[in-house]
Amino acid sequence: MPYASCPTAVVNAPVDAVWALLMEPAGWGEVFDMRVLDVDPPGPTRIGQHVRGETGLKILHLKLMFRMLEIDSAHHRLRMDVNLPFGLNVREDLRCTPLDASHCRVDYRCDFEFARGWRGTLLRVLTNRNLDSGPADSLSRLKRAAERGCAG
Repeated sequence: MPYASCPTAVVNAPVDAVWALLMEPAGWGEVFDMRVLDVDPPGPTRIGQHVRGETGLKILHLKLMFRMLEIDSAHHRLRMDVNLPFGLNVREDLRCTPLDASHCRVDYRCDFEFARGWRGTLLRVLTNRNLDSGPADSLSRLKRAAERGCAG
């Protein structure tokens, strides 16, 4: 059974500041709760690009794999598939909408898909209460990084 989490935030920074953070995957470790291991091909975010990383305690090495599906710079939209540990897959859709010259809204939709069978059912039961906290935390970190970048 899929699950959707859709946090939204108003960011006290121009849309271009938020978008710039999303377009540099090598720097995602400075923004999100992850350690970037590899960006292939290197450079700014592009369709088909893979970003390998890990999260959690350094001794656990919980692997993450991002694959860029769609980048619409004119409308500040980024779509990607994310493979998380334990067979959890997420289709992420980030949209940044300018509100005025110094504020924007970020809509972050995460469609979670669990593995089939008992493993997926068990993972869903174990993570059910925390499925919204991961996207909300990521959005909060993006907001802080953009606002900090504009303030300093």
